[in-house]
Amino acid sequence: MKRKTLLTFLMLLFYMVNISAKNEMRIKEIFDFDWRFILADQAEYAERDYNDQAWITVQLPHDWNIEQDFVREAGGAAAYLPEGIGWYRKEFQLPASYQGKRISVLFDGIFQQSDVYINGRHLGFRPYGFCSIEYDLTPYLDFQGMNTIAVRVNTTGGRPRWYAGAGIYRHAWLQVVNPVHVATYGTYVTTPSVTKEKAKVQVATTLNNTTDKEQAVTVSQQIVDGTGKRIGKGCKQKFPLPANQSADLKQELELSAPQLWTLEQPNLYKMETVVRIGNKIVDVYQTSFGVRTFNFDPDKGFSLNGKYIKLKGMCLHQDAGCMGVAVPDRSYERRLEIIKEYGCNAIRCAHNQPSPEFLDMCDRMGFVVIDEAFDKWKSGYYEKYFDEWWKKDMENMLLRDRNHPSIVLWSIGNELQEAWDGTGEGAGRARMLQDFVHQFEPSRPVTLAAQNGHQASFSGVTDVIGYNYLEARMLNDHKKFPERCFLVSEELPYFSGEEGNLRSYTPYNPWNIVKDHDFVAGGFIWSGVDYLGESGWPSKGWPNGLFDICMFEKPRAAYHRAMWNDEPIVRIAVVDPSLDIDHGRDLWQWPNMAAHWNFPDHYYGLVMEVRTTTNCEKVEMLMNGKSMGIQETAKFSNNTIVWNLPFRPGTLEAKGYNGGKEVASYKLVTSQKASQAVVTADRTELRADGQDLSHIAIQLKDVDGNPVQTDDKQITVSVEGEGRFRGIDNGDLRREKSFAGHQLNTYFGKALVVVQSTRKVGTMRVKIEVEGKDTPYYVDINTK
Repeated sequence: MKRKTLLTFLMLLFYMVNISAKNEMRIKEIFDFDWRFILADQAEYAERDYNDQAWITVQLPHDWNIEQDFVREAGGAAAYLPEGIGWYRKEFQLPASYQGKRISVLFDGIFQQSDVYINGRHLGFRPYGFCSIEYDLTPYLDFQGMNTIAVRVNTTGGRPRWYAGAGIYRHAWLQVVNPVHVATYGTYVTTPSVTKEKAKVQVATTLNNTTDKEQAVTVSQQIVDGTGKRIGKGCKQKFPLPANQSADLKQELELSAPQLWTLEQPNLYKMETVVRIGNKIVDVYQTSFGVRTFNFDPDKGFSLNGKYIKLKGMCLHQDAGCMGVAVPDRSYERRLEIIKEYGCNAIRCAHNQPSPEFLDMCDRMGFVVIDEAFDKWKSGYYEKYFDEWWKKDMENMLLRDRNHPSIVLWSIGNELQEAWDGTGEGAGRARMLQDFVHQFEPSRPVTLAAQNGHQASFSGVTDVIGYNYLEARMLNDHKKFPERCFLVSEELPYFSGEEGNLRSYTPYNPWNIVKDHDFVAGGFIWSGVDYLGESGWPSKGWPNGLFDICMFEKPRAAYHRAMWNDEPIVRIAVVDPSLDIDHGRDLWQWPNMAAHWNFPDHYYGLVMEVRTTTNCEKVEMLMNGKSMGIQETAKFSNNTIVWNLPFRPGTLEAKGYNGGKEVASYKLVTSQKASQAVVTADRTELRADGQDLSHIAIQLKDVDGNPVQTDDKQITVSVEGEGRFRGIDNGDLRREKSFAGHQLNTYFGKALVVVQSTRKVGTMRVKIEVEGKDTPYYVDINTK
């Protein structure tokens, strides 16, 4: 018995040591902390020994732009925040164990026109601000002393049409591998054949040999399921890898009874690639992937695993209000959790590739994604870089993102000037980009988003055609070109337009057209969430989303919630043009609506338009307990029943009925003045990793506990202990002072505070002072 126990112990020890050895083959360290920054430009900042002690200390992701004061001359595209040049520097030491290895720095995103230096040596320039950038540091590193990495970032000379921030705004990583290793993003996993019984899994692997001699390399691959169990029949191949060269290896595996990646159950696998020289493991590389099939059909739309699904989509920009584009992972996760619950199942990344972490979340949570490379080609801010850089930037997106099962379309551009070209040159350029994608990553079709007035020959180039706000033209083009596959790449949230008259302001929601025509794969609302930029003073952003920048759901969002979900709902909103709402641009507006029953005294008796949006068959409206009648939803457009009711303070209640049975209800109650605040943190325990977030929502209420939307108060926030203040927002983009402020009024009775952990275990205390309240509110958050 003792012998058996000892044998078991030795086997376990061997297993643990072996796994530990594998983990040490490849190191990817977070490189976000202890950077120094200055908003200035001097050539000597690149020098290794430059004294930067007077610079401020910052943590990545970092967006210097969001902390600045508004400058009206900077223009609404950039949220009235100025362009500039800034420098980052970071000192670091390397352990002796890294000697003899290949060491690189990987930036997930630098906006924009970045130059990177190591110990005074220039590593490279990259103009595009949305791609990942890797530089080999190995030849220039000092293992005896400190090393200095310096990054120059330049946002002058042109920026996009939306707020893109400034700085090293995504994560940075230090990567350490052996001289023989799998290249970064070096595996490409596809599933060309999938049945219920088995899936054929193909993997192409790029290997680098940075030594001066040929190496006899053995590559073995195995599939790992979601529980960590190694499954499927593995494969192994031995071959010579020439000195100082790269080589591609193709292998095939079989997976029995595959668990499919679906929207409801987004099952994921890992491809484990082990590289050996002789009997020694020199690299272990894991690639997440999913098994699924999908198709775009010109008659039936989009199908996933053989099931036709309507894409209920949102276009999303990447900023997060007061944090700018320096968006911590938890902020993205919260956003996706909220829109998933809302009924969204598809995301168009507008108009650039997102962070790798964002796509990882879409994989895990079950979203279909359009990954988009560019806004413009040879126009706008990218025009001067297009000829030299388009292929490199496109390749970066395809190489980095190709294993994400969530991605079903590669978008090569949006609202391109070339779409209007009648000479054929624009269509030729579109064909050039599509041909490159087909050759480099052929497992997914290509799309682009075409705007009003585009040439039919241009939009007909891509495998799937995205129409921006052109539902009426799309219906006619489907008859002319029945072989084409269509989706609505940008969908107005309320109005629809007529063909030839986009601004007809027809109050017929475009989603009606999407849902009523099978050939339309889906629609992507512009925009799902408010964002910074593309604004007109005093607004600092685009206010026409279904959710505001706090991710608070707007009254207008009731329509798509009703249409995208089977669960019965009914909502009430009151139309009043005088409401203090940032109306935004004309075509993307809704009627000014609020979900409250609080109006000035002189409104008493005034007949007002009250709307009940629902997916129920009938709705009954009650005012102060008295029935105002029952209406059939089918008799009204947009699933919205319109009532004309005199304003009398009290209670409005809507009851939704299916088959004569009450299945949903909703109330608006006239509130008194604000007497309290309900403060709710989405999380009170955070990881002590310096990255994790808590979002603290503030809701004003009256003495009876009713929400108050018409008696806003000033909020002041401070943070003590193991945490730091990241920002306060209220959903109103007409902010007067910097996003960096600690003080802000509520808007429609709400505000949101964002705080972040430090790298120390302990407690942070968030103090929230509400105007008119003598006693502050406290939120204690533990960091572990």
